[in-house]
Amino acid sequence: MSNRAASRFSTVGASATYAVFDLVAELRAQGVEVFDLGGGEPDFDTPEHVVDEAVGALREGFTHYTPSRGVPALLEAIAQKLAKDNGVMADPASDIVVTPSAKHALFAALLTVLDPGDELLVPTPSWVSYTAMARLIGARPVQVALDGGNGFRITRELLEAHVTPRTKALLVNSPNNPTGRALTAEEARVISQFAVEHDVLLIADEIYEKILYDGTEHRSLAALPSCADRTITVNGFSKGYAMTGWRLGYAAGPTDLMTELLKVAQHTVGCTGSFVQRGGIAALTGPQDPVEEMTRQYATRRDLVVDGLNSLPGVTCSPPDGAFYAFADIRGTGFTDSSSFAQWVLKETGVALMPGSAFGPGGEGYVRLSFATSAEVLGTALERVGVALGGRP
Repeated sequence: MSNRAASRFSTVGASATYAVFDLVAELRAQGVEVFDLGGGEPDFDTPEHVVDEAVGALREGFTHYTPSRGVPALLEAIAQKLAKDNGVMADPASDIVVTPSAKHALFAALLTVLDPGDELLVPTPSWVSYTAMARLIGARPVQVALDGGNGFRITRELLEAHVTPRTKALLVNSPNNPTGRALTAEEARVISQFAVEHDVLLIADEIYEKILYDGTEHRSLAALPSCADRTITVNGFSKGYAMTGWRLGYAAGPTDLMTELLKVAQHTVGCTGSFVQRGGIAALTGPQDPVEEMTRQYATRRDLVVDGLNSLPGVTCSPPDGAFYAFADIRGTGFTDSSSFAQWVLKETGVALMPGSAFGPGGEGYVRLSFATSAEVLGTALERVGVALGGRP
């Protein structure tokens, strides 16, 4: 038997983001000084009251199975959060499923709505796992390349150019990884009309919703009356609450879809970690000051990074609306592709970046920098890149 793995893996590559993560770890193990701006993980600790609640749950012996849907108190807290923050109505008894990470919620959502051969529209640049998940399910991801010259806006013309009779769903991420853009009211209107006219389901990835700048408003597609019954909203605790290692997320949507999504949870993970869910309750119902403070610090770093990037020869960067990434246009540096640029920067300066090509069509010619690290690291990294670019012939 020449190939013992399933054929579906022939169309799925390894995660580009984890490849950079692993390379940084390998270089550091060799004693190489690396300034890692490639990752997508908050550098802050989980808020203390969240940790205390989870530790207390452990000590109480709250370490056994929970209902597959989730701990009732957490489901209620999520429902209240969705209603208050997002204008999304979800019955905690039927419309929400807690999952071990927003990533698992996304996969479960796609598995719930996509049959083999169905098409999923994915505006790009986009997070690297969206298309891989679709392919693993046997669906066909259709990448809709957004135009950086137009601010990576989602337009009706672009969506109409890619829709076919096999289009089943549209996946939208706002604030976006890697661009940092948040949906405008016009984009939300366009998506709503498109979805209704073509009877398309919506998957809304809102994992970065708590990290917004300059008064930017977060718009939940499920809050639009025309989209409420056709949208699965995916969110979690990793980014906003610095809980990446906790692996805690959730999906919320129409009862009929969530009834089927619950089966995915039951037959894959059973339930999400009991004491982890207790931490989630504390995160949602406890003080939000830590989240606000983290966002304030991100905002300061954002300005430092954007100003620093725009001072580099051949580099331009627009301020992101949210998340903790800067998406910089490097086409003026003379490099022919973003992968070559990222490799050159790592070799010459020890600064790790993510090439925009990793995020699909629309990302080429750009690099993503994470500013989820200290201002000192960011300043030193940008200075090194500037020296290297200035020294090129």
